[in-house]
Amino acid sequence: MRGIDEQQNHIFSYLSPEMRVRKDHPLRAIRIMVDEVLAQLSRRFDTMYARVGRPSIPSEKLLRAQLLQMLYSIRSERLLMEEMDYNLLFRWFVGLNADDEVWDATVFTKNRDRWLEADVAKEFLSRVVEQARTKGLTSDEHFTVDGTLLDAWASAKNFQPKDKTPSPPSDDDPGNPTVNFRGERRSNETHASKTDPDALLARKGEGKESKLSYTGNLLVENRNGLIVDAEVFQANGTAERDAALVMLERIPGTQAVTVGGDKGFDTNGFVTECRNLRVTPHVAPE
Repeated sequence: MRGIDEQQNHIFSYLSPEMRVRKDHPLRAIRIMVDEVLAQLSRRFDTMYARVGRPSIPSEKLLRAQLLQMLYSIRSERLLMEEMDYNLLFRWFVGLNADDEVWDATVFTKNRDRWLEADVAKEFLSRVVEQARTKGLTSDEHFTVDGTLLDAWASAKNFQPKDKTPSPPSDDDPGNPTVNFRGERRSNETHASKTDPDALLARKGEGKESKLSYTGNLLVENRNGLIVDAEVFQANGTAERDAALVMLERIPGTQAVTVGGDKGFDTNGFVTECRNLRVTPHVAPE
């Protein structure tokens, strides 16, 4: 018998997000580890809030939501809140019931800034890595370093000469005027961003376009491919090697370790500094 294509709203719902997440889903194991770390940070959270006033969104739920944003590469808080509004898996992981309202995106952003100022997000991720290390999931001898360019939140229009007044923009759009820099030779020595002076013009390789960027750098252990350290440097041409040395120096213990890298790390300076740190470099030759 053919069923009827009809949707009827129920007055009451007894649906639990817990029932809709399969038992072997990877997020179940992650949730257990995350909750263990959040319990350790509970007293730290208490110091960030006043003892009186209206209760705020629990820090535990906000941090779980940010972890989802990183795991699923969701590019904005607004999209994250939209996803949480209808995704039962996300609701379960964060700790929301099926009929709970999600938060405004600006609430999430303001709380994220509070965590950054208090280094809570950094402490949270550090404890997750330490948890993996305690359980023997990470290697303490073999590592890999790599870096990539992170687009700066700055417009190319604001990358202007340092030593002279830029030509006035056209009046075609007062809110977003056109700036004609065709034929103008621009470099980090002669130009700087007026809105983000620390951002530098960089490109990933030959034939690629140059963009205002920073360099994101990672230290990965080779047993399970877990990221154990990260650094953001200016995209000055040597940032990948400089950041790698900083992260290698922070590896706990005194045992000799090895590190792998691509051809960008094949320089005399980097190899020499690695050996001074008792690190054996395995880098691809130029």
